[in-house]
Amino acid sequence: MVAALLIAFREGLEAALIVGIVLSFLNKIGQRRYRVYAWAGVAAAVLASVGLAVVIQVVGAELEGAAEQIFEGTAMLLAVAVLTWMIFWMRYQAKTFKSSLEHEIQDAVQSNRKWGLVAVSFLAVFREGVETALFLSAAAFATDALSTLVGTALGLGLAVGVGYLIYASTVRLNLQQFFNVTSLLLLVFAAGLFAHGVHEFQEAGIIPVIIEHVWNVNPVLDEDSTVGQILKTLVGYNGNPSLLEVLSYLGYWVFIVFGIRMWVDRKAASTVIPASA
Repeated sequence: MVAALLIAFREGLEAALIVGIVLSFLNKIGQRRYRVYAWAGVAAAVLASVGLAVVIQVVGAELEGAAEQIFEGTAMLLAVAVLTWMIFWMRYQAKTFKSSLEHEIQDAVQSNRKWGLVAVSFLAVFREGVETALFLSAAAFATDALSTLVGTALGLGLAVGVGYLIYASTVRLNLQQFFNVTSLLLLVFAAGLFAHGVHEFQEAGIIPVIIEHVWNVNPVLDEDSTVGQILKTLVGYNGNPSLLEVLSYLGYWVFIVFGIRMWVDRKAASTVIPASA
């Protein structure tokens, strides 16, 4: 539930901030009459995101045996890939996102493209919705649907409340610090989800087990206990992991550490202004 709450809160707050940017800019340029089209895009994005999440869950529930394990493993690895990319993207694109979105809104309003404004709002919010649907579906496969649903409801409710306070009052949130902290927590969640996805493929016989159990600490802290389930959801705890699960968990962190370093170096190099001759 905690992981679902964190994911829903972060992604929901991002979506709420996007809606706030759109509405605030329309107010700023004196085009409040276009707000209905912005809200139409937001509503369509929410419905499409919910529909995607339902389809993923329904398909997963219909499958059995190896097919179910392959589907769940694929959903988990896809969620990890999208989550990781989103964190890298946010790190370097967030500074220009607001100005880019406002530019698209300005173009739609100036050319009186009402459905263009619907599309701008839809695409901006639906991106967050797709991420949320993937993450929460993968979390539900890794734990249980009820706790994921409760965590999602709490997270989205909190996100809407905080987003409204930021938009309608003088409440301010250090968004950079917020996204830095939640990014780290989501990376921890993603590492565990990656290892769990590998486990699903091993269960389906797609990936060899090699060494079935590197260690077994379940007698000390059972992974099926209350504490074990919480740790399983948050950090991918496994009381008796296979060798490939351990290697995949560590490999993900190696990729993150060196990937971030390479990303930073590449971005720094691309922003260097050559000296004039």
